[in-house]
Amino acid sequence: MIAPATRELIVNGLWRQNPGLAQLLGLCPLLAISNSVVNSLSLGLATTLVMMVASASVAVVRNLIPHEIRIPTFVLIIAAAVTVVDLSMNAYVHPLYLVLGVFIPLITTNCIVLARVEAFASKRSTAASVLDAAMMGLGLTLVLVVLGAVREIFGKGTLFSGLDLALGPAARDWVVTVVPDYQGFLLAVLPPGAFLGLGLIIALKNWIEAIRQARRGTPAPVIQPAA
Repeated sequence: MIAPATRELIVNGLWRQNPGLAQLLGLCPLLAISNSVVNSLSLGLATTLVMMVASASVAVVRNLIPHEIRIPTFVLIIAAAVTVVDLSMNAYVHPLYLVLGVFIPLITTNCIVLARVEAFASKRSTAASVLDAAMMGLGLTLVLVVLGAVREIFGKGTLFSGLDLALGPAARDWVVTVVPDYQGFLLAVLPPGAFLGLGLIIALKNWIEAIRQARRGTPAPVIQPAA
């Protein structure tokens, strides 16, 4: 049976505090790279790995870092993890590395990674920090994949296009043609399509939350406009 604290971390990362749907952090890579499932999944997993390594490292040395230099130290740790991921992708999946381009090094400045390191890993145990980072990263990856799938279907009429960039030429036959002889929908693969797609996914999440609140007999939270 899952402990309540562990269940809380899982639910927060995947749903309640999902970085892409609730916290709205890291929108730049989320909107720029989510034009296909393969790109979205690759960047999401890379970000998750960096978050886990950085959170574990910070949790281990958190009591040794002076408070005054904690942010530069955290950024240095994140940058070291990103460098390892960047060089590994360059070596083993070079075609995919070229497609993702600058967004791999930019994980260093991704506010999701730094926010979880500062808000959680610097105050909690190593195990809890790694779990939190994994769930937050997977929550972001899930949003990226769903958004990438929607944009790829509407924009190209396919799924898993570009899979050969990660798995080799043999994977070209694994591309799924959802709409045969599709001429494409340009808006879906452009940045405005990403904004529209993400907005619809956020609206769907809020609608599901409203239904759940109604079934429980409690009113859904109302966001008041700032004065």
